[in-house]
Amino acid sequence: MRNYTTEAEPTALVAPWLEPLLPELIEFRRDLHAHPELSFKEFRTTDKLAERLEAAGLSPRRLEGTGLTVDVGEGPIATALRGDIDALPIIEETGLPFASKNHGVTHACGHDVHTTTMLGIALVLNRMHQETPLGATVRIIFQPAEETMPGGAHSCIEQGVLEGVPRILALHCDPRIEVGKVGTRIGAITSASDTIRIELSGRGGHTSRPHLTEDLVFALAQIAVNVPAVLSRRVDVRSGVSVVWGQITAGSAPNAIPGTGYMAGTMRCLDREAWHAAGELLDEVVHQVAAPYGVDVHLEHTRGVPPVVNSEHETALIEAAARAEIGESAVVLTPQSMGGEDFAWFLAELPGAMMRLGTKTPGGEDYDLHRGDYILDERSLGLGIRVLTAAALRTIRDLEQPSIP
Repeated sequence: MRNYTTEAEPTALVAPWLEPLLPELIEFRRDLHAHPELSFKEFRTTDKLAERLEAAGLSPRRLEGTGLTVDVGEGPIATALRGDIDALPIIEETGLPFASKNHGVTHACGHDVHTTTMLGIALVLNRMHQETPLGATVRIIFQPAEETMPGGAHSCIEQGVLEGVPRILALHCDPRIEVGKVGTRIGAITSASDTIRIELSGRGGHTSRPHLTEDLVFALAQIAVNVPAVLSRRVDVRSGVSVVWGQITAGSAPNAIPGTGYMAGTMRCLDREAWHAAGELLDEVVHQVAAPYGVDVHLEHTRGVPPVVNSEHETALIEAAARAEIGESAVVLTPQSMGGEDFAWFLAELPGAMMRLGTKTPGGEDYDLHRGDYILDERSLGLGIRVLTAAALRTIRDLEQPSIP
């Protein structure tokens, strides 16, 4: 019998185990895609996962509400793997035969692939374990509500999913990377993301006499321009602090200064310490900018997620697994993203890494995430399973030889 955890350079080790399962997994992913569910409402998704895992002889543990975990193997936990299971409130425009049946909800971020990838890893590792004991345990977390802020990861952690876990790995679909490749990066791979809401109130009046008013439209404009500028001078510029407004609303007539106004946006940052510093400065800066105009300020700053910061060892581990399983050219350097990802809360507890899974068909159309017409290359599903299964096997070997990625 083959020892899967000690082979020095396995070549396509996982592929033979995955091949008989892949048609079923593709159908499973299409079923999830046709029945997407919003954050904390993933009841059908959770049921389907539990049914398939139990049919394989595994014992999944349901989390409160939605989501579940499952342990594969026996012995100490070598790693956890996380996949998010929720969809987005977006109308699907793909025209696929398995397009969403839930109008206004779609898997426009690839979470159906993330979920099915983790299911495939569980089934493959379980088959391997049945033939030759793995010698350790791999914990797989099917996490609800990644698309909300601050995210479902908090609930999972509170329910003990990380107990006994030394590291955690994850993946995210990337339509900018061609299928057959994975993107990695040591350090910050995504940004912290907070929501800022500001309501101004004051004495309105005629635009011909702004001196008799608290001109809050002008005040809104000053906040919109100067708050990002001041923060960029008060926080280390290398941290990439970015404040961008998505909403500004005030008034109903061109010759009347209104008594109330509203603006909202996001603050993003690539450095955890700078994220905390910028958050502490935000209230001070907003009030200082607004003060000359005499308006009343109500600021609501909602903390979202910190940046996802990949550790060096776990990133190297994923890269080694990808090269061994797919080929030397499989790994590309992925750019940093200013998007938020609540996998960061897991990495606040223990080391780990997230890889980008290429989903673009070579020569095909360019897409972006959170688009209703996003179509991914389904070949990416099998590749994601292979890479992270191979990475999980290497973490088992890492228990005995911790210096070898």
